[in-house]
Amino acid sequence: MSKTVLTGIKPTGTLHIGNYFGAMKPAIETAGEHSYFFIADYHALTTTQNAKEMAEQVKHIACAWLACGLHHGTAAFYRQSDVPEIFELTTILNNVTAKGHMDRAHAYKDAKAKGKDVNMGLYNYPILMAADILAFDTDIVPVGKDQQQHVEIASDIAKSFNAIFGNTLKIPQFAIKKDIGTIPGLDGQKMSKSYNNVIPLFGTEQELKKAVMRITTDSTVPTIETHRDHAIYHIYRIVTGAELRTVTGWGDAKLQLLDVLETYLKDMREKYNKYMNEEWYIAEQILTAGAEKARKKAREVLQRVRKAIGVS
Repeated sequence: MSKTVLTGIKPTGTLHIGNYFGAMKPAIETAGEHSYFFIADYHALTTTQNAKEMAEQVKHIACAWLACGLHHGTAAFYRQSDVPEIFELTTILNNVTAKGHMDRAHAYKDAKAKGKDVNMGLYNYPILMAADILAFDTDIVPVGKDQQQHVEIASDIAKSFNAIFGNTLKIPQFAIKKDIGTIPGLDGQKMSKSYNNVIPLFGTEQELKKAVMRITTDSTVPTIETHRDHAIYHIYRIVTGAELRTVTGWGDAKLQLLDVLETYLKDMREKYNKYMNEEWYIAEQILTAGAEKARKKAREVLQRVRKAIGVS
């Protein structure tokens, strides 16, 4: 029997090619009938507390995943906020979760160490994430190493519930995403919006050109032997699956990279713009249908949980 796989996408920030090649593309390629993809809009409330910004970010993320090829006819693609069963389950799980788990959560510890104000949404973040996972009898949650703890906490919470109320919740496992290597940004550091060194995933032709031309180079003559790990060579290899071998100089190398990026991203950009500007209603229909599929499974799990605790 196929394993149930769940992936959450937080609607914050503008997507860049590092997001796509590092996380989105691998997830889409492995999506199947028992896959759940959700936009974690309630998780975003810890930092996004503006209605217009929230709505725009959810729209951006939804259109982006569809444009990148997420097959909504196979996987369930939905907004977290459209599945109320998750939040009832969160309330129940609060009562079997040790405070020590929350005190040890990386996000809370990091915010506290930096002297940031911590709201209860951030503090209880791992419990809501556990409900996201446990509501669908999830077997596998693909994560980066920095998110492994969230799945471990969800597993511990499920075990605690089962120890008290009997074998009710499936114990999830994490799967560390295959590492394709750190995707370098324009300055050679890891590509990140916080470093202002990104190549936009859905930028215009002009924006794409501007970004590529900003890639830091030096006075040396570029060759595959001496510059294989340089951002231009690295990104070219990720996009094409081949090596950039013959160039006359850095300007030529940038133009070759720009050409393959434009070719690769053009169709996705057009689909994204179409969803955003003309066919958002289709994206809304897809999210609604995904929520109905998700709720069917979540109701089944919640019914088991309610019976186990005696409120069925």
